[in-house]
Amino acid sequence: MSVDALRAHLLATGLAGTVATSREKSLGRYRLFSARDPRALIGLEPEGEWKVPELIGLMAASCGVSADLEKVSGPDTIDPERTIAALDSFADCLRRVAERRAPVLLGTGHPDRLLDFYATLASSLSAAGCEVLAPAQGRRIDIATRFGVRQCNLSYVRGVALVHATGARPGPRTPRVHTHSPLPLRTALAAVATEGRPLPELVIGDHGWACGAGQLGIEAIGPADTDDPALFVGQAEGRVAVAVPLDDAARSDYYRPLTRYVLNRACLSQ
Repeated sequence: MSVDALRAHLLATGLAGTVATSREKSLGRYRLFSARDPRALIGLEPEGEWKVPELIGLMAASCGVSADLEKVSGPDTIDPERTIAALDSFADCLRRVAERRAPVLLGTGHPDRLLDFYATLASSLSAAGCEVLAPAQGRRIDIATRFGVRQCNLSYVRGVALVHATGARPGPRTPRVHTHSPLPLRTALAAVATEGRPLPELVIGDHGWACGAGQLGIEAIGPADTDDPALFVGQAEGRVAVAVPLDDAARSDYYRPLTRYVLNRACLSQ
């Protein structure tokens, strides 16, 4: 896929340009992040103070959202040029880890949207000689939500970690849980350490997967929406290697051209 074709696809599908995430939702998340609310930190412990105006400035520079502090409503925006530049950096990370045939871990808090994206990456990295880790299979994780503690289990689908509600039998039709929590990542890494196996040299994921790994000093890359300031703060502070600005809750098939693009640039196309 050419850069021009990718740009057109991003705009036509709403992965960039005018996106579905609202300004109100993004601002609400910035306020939570500034207040050090764990729901917005998602595993990151920021070094800076990061007041809301500073966050808006960062998100404008990193994503292309409006830098106007008076804009408080309407749809948010992502600059497709920033998305493409980040995808190029994302591909560079894939190429380097494949050249080393290093162990990798992939996980998502958006299993209904991004599973295919990550699974294709996992397959290509495995074919290149990377060990795709799957630690703590079936391990129970208690995740705090605004409705109380939700009991979940960690599972792997096509090499990608995700969580499903406890009591649901794992399978293709098992309801999967959308989560921002870093607990699944921490559970997986703890299992690797307990088994005495090498930690992943690269974590590929969204939300708590990327921020949790970056906070622990592991190279982390992944997509992030306009209401996910933690990944971009992590990138600005040097703990998240690449945060790709895009709508992370679009139709699953919309991400396929992005997968082909990064695999081609990383020389990993099968």
